[in-house]
Amino acid sequence: MRSSRLLSILLLLQTRRQLTARELADELDVSLRTIYRDVEALAAAGVPVYADQGRAGGYRLVEGYRTRLTGLTEQEAAALFLVGMPGPAAALGLTAQTNAAELKLLAALAPDQRDRAGRLKNRFHLDMPAWYADAESSPHLSAVADAVLHDRRIKVRYRRWEAPREVDRTLEPHGLVLKSGSWYVVAATETGMRTYRISNILDLTPTDEPFTRASDFDLPQFWQDHLEYFDQSRFTAQAVVKVSKSLAQRMYDVSFPQLVSAVAQTPPDADGTVTVTLEIESIGNAAAALCRFGAGLEVLEPPELRTELATLGRTLTTLYDVRPADLGADGLPAVP
Repeated sequence: MRSSRLLSILLLLQTRRQLTARELADELDVSLRTIYRDVEALAAAGVPVYADQGRAGGYRLVEGYRTRLTGLTEQEAAALFLVGMPGPAAALGLTAQTNAAELKLLAALAPDQRDRAGRLKNRFHLDMPAWYADAESSPHLSAVADAVLHDRRIKVRYRRWEAPREVDRTLEPHGLVLKSGSWYVVAATETGMRTYRISNILDLTPTDEPFTRASDFDLPQFWQDHLEYFDQSRFTAQAVVKVSKSLAQRMYDVSFPQLVSAVAQTPPDADGTVTVTLEIESIGNAAAALCRFGAGLEVLEPPELRTELATLGRTLTTLYDVRPADLGADGLPAVP
């Protein structure tokens, strides 16, 4: 452990040129006393490290000194693809390995390349979860990741949407995908390659049973095919809707990508309204999604969806005891 910390101090000084004892202690999560002892050990081993005194001082390496001890360990190399993504790295339990890999990469660069890499890091940031949503809690993620990396089978109890809701499965995990803050594992099963949402894993038992990965498995291509199949299967019908002029003019405020795209691609009628066709999953799902627009959006087809919206409106009116005379032109309660 100490040898790893000494190397980290050496690489930090090489990449950042000067650091105080406090900055080193905070970076490595150790005490000041530990840093003092470690710097003395480096000096005793022949590393040309010295301290500049004063308020702007700190530890430095002699100008021009560079170590070549920058080889990546197996775990650091495995975590390399997560450099620059602290959230996913932490979720997978690879924060330390990712930080070490990044530090070694920076240490291997020439000073001008290192400065440019630092500027890029401070100018670009990847935030995975969607707006108004937190990343899902996936307590079994690190165990699944370990099984993916080492080609080991896992046994899980999984909660799905159809009956029976809870099922037991033995999975051969081939890859992990992070989609809008949710983690998925792509795994081979007795019935073929399947996708499982990791937050829906209720219980997981690791095994020592190895499996042979499918030689022709391509994770990015599989995921793309999965998304296309998902879109094709989830949309079961279409709805024709008329968007009012006022709603069409404030599409930039609407959080409904399919509707926004359809309105943007359709020229308005003479009265400013826009009639578009939307793909829908089900009558109930579409009614719940469209009712929030009130009188700003009228469903023209299918009649089943119009009936569902009318029923929903009467139910809400009864629940809140709102009389039709109390409603404004937009279908919302009138403001006195």
